Amino acid sequence: MGRRFAALLVAAAIVLCVSGCGIRIPSDPEGTLEAVEEGVLHAGVSPNGDWVRVEGDGVSGTDVERLRAFAAALDAEVEFTVGSEEALVRGLKDGDLDVVAAGITDATPWTTDAGVSRPYAEATLADGSTASIVMLVPLGENAFLSRLETFLTEEGER
Repeated sequence: MGRRFAALLVAAAIVLCVSGCGIRIPSDPEGTLEAVEEGVLHAGVSPNGDWVRVEGDGVSGTDVERLRAFAAALDAEVEFTVGSEEALVRGLKDGDLDVVAAGITDATPWTTDAGVSRPYAEATLADGSTASIVMLVPLGENAFLSRLETFLTEEGER
């Protein structure tokens, strides 16, 4: 009984220390959420139907509007980078981008290179099947991903 009590005391001490140290859980090892809040959301987009349209220097579409609303919710400006999914995922890995949206399905091949949000919308594919739509974020930036997913969920409930 003494060992069990000692183990409980150690566990309680660890919890108290971690909670009192200002450690944010979930956390962002690279500080993405902290950098974006009241700063700039660097968003990568790739043309894909109504999700992302590129016209001259402007971008529009349902994913673009979601990203603008997400940036506003963080009191941030949004800067868009247009490119191929491969180039945009490289931008996530290199720390140049915070999020990528392009009507990306949950069957994305980028799961080893980027964090993937929970699905927030559905799309009908050319063959008539449906697919869930996700956004990509830098790997390991869990606080940022959590805030994005919370935003997408709340927006979907409106």
